Amino acid sequence: MTKILTGGVGKAEVTETVKKLDLDGIEVTVSNDMDAAMKLRGGQADYFLGTCHTGAGASLGVLVGLLGKSACHTFGRSVPTEDEVNALLAEGKKVFGFAIDQIDVIAPLMARAIAARG
Repeated sequence: MTKILTGGVGKAEVTETVKKLDLDGIEVTVSNDMDAAMKLRGGQADYFLGTCHTGAGASLGVLVGLLGKSACHTFGRSVPTEDEVNALLAEGKKVFGFAIDQIDVIAPLMARAIAARG
């Protein structure tokens, strides 16, 4: 089971959006930055989807500080393509930030890409 944690101002909405997809092998849970960082470091979770108003800083600030920039990616105001998401996952990125007004597009894209990696 792949575990996705959500955080930031839109964490409940991201969780609900991913759950509605009903993807096999995906478990999604509302979290917070500190708890998520500890669970990711300890192998108790696999990915983090964080949201803020801009998708650039606050969505991942704590996680970048505790896990390192190499594990994290912020989309900012951009909406990635499926190929871009797959490339980031292939690079080993586990923590993603995006803007709350793009949850309906980016959360399903991320969840489906993560599920496809099985």
